[in-house]
Amino acid sequence: MERNTINPRIESLDYIRGFALLGIILVNILALLDINIPAPHTPDVSYQRFLYLFVEGRFYSIFSFLFGVGFYIFITRAKEKGKNGYILFLRRIIILLAFGVIHSIFQPGEALKYYAICGFIVMPFYKVNKHINLAIGITLLIWFGVMGEKLLLTLPIILLGLSAGQYRVFENLSQKTKKVFVFTVITFFLSLFGLVVQYSLIPQSPFQNMILYSEDGAMDQASEFLKMGVTVGPIISAFYVGLLLLLLQTKMVRILLSPLKYYGRMALTNYLGQTAFILLAGNLLFKSASAMTYMQSLYICLAIYLIQIIFSLIWLRLFRMGPLEWIWRIVTYWKMGPFLMKK
Repeated sequence: MERNTINPRIESLDYIRGFALLGIILVNILALLDINIPAPHTPDVSYQRFLYLFVEGRFYSIFSFLFGVGFYIFITRAKEKGKNGYILFLRRIIILLAFGVIHSIFQPGEALKYYAICGFIVMPFYKVNKHINLAIGITLLIWFGVMGEKLLLTLPIILLGLSAGQYRVFENLSQKTKKVFVFTVITFFLSLFGLVVQYSLIPQSPFQNMILYSEDGAMDQASEFLKMGVTVGPIISAFYVGLLLLLLQTKMVRILLSPLKYYGRMALTNYLGQTAFILLAGNLLFKSASAMTYMQSLYICLAIYLIQIIFSLIWLRLFRMGPLEWIWRIVTYWKMGPFLMKK
């Protein structure tokens, strides 16, 4: 019988979480500040196209996938310590749901409450055979992807994250370089094909960032473009993850990207913090959100990156985890854990 033993903290997951956070904020800021459609023949038009070809739906999928991986690791490690992993995970997603509900007051499109709901649904699949989970996840991913329903995609992507944990994809990656390379090459060509198809649908004029249906169920070109982006999004996300894992096999790259690792270790704090910084910047810098352009939203995100990454680097030299991660842990285990780093 296969033993469920998980190695100590898997740093590659922290890098990927940090990477996912970089993309999520670029899209979230558009909804939070209700930025207007770009004016024709401006850099904002090119940036809008870049966002919906390479960012929208790509980084959210990565974040969702990591939730599934984390779900498997959490319950497995709890069981190793002789604890009831299911009870602990229930507490964990209940407090996550609370975070999400509060966060949705300020960010209507926030993801945490959906992760919590999917967590309840996926719990029984922990004991299901990994091959079955993989098959169900892929089937639902294709189904919902063809439908172009981004929100529904969350469930199969989390289930695929769970199956990746069951397959131990992220353990001993140095011994799996060839497999990761093959995976990355395959997803590259699939992504390239998907992007070509999506680009063929790109509207000539700037567009509203939502899928709209007419009374007869038809869509305009912009909506077709956005829907195709949802369909091909998970494939491009998979390529991003594969490429990052390959790059992380090089020591120099790990050193250069090490700030991402700390950024990702405080993913909950930084994800919620992004909303706070965006709203603060919008109120301080612009009297009305409609006065902000797409490019200005990018500059705000770059500033937030800098602040949050520096904060994460300093914080994790003093403390074991982020402030919200610590609260999450206390409620999960119902006891105070160590917070300060040992000198």
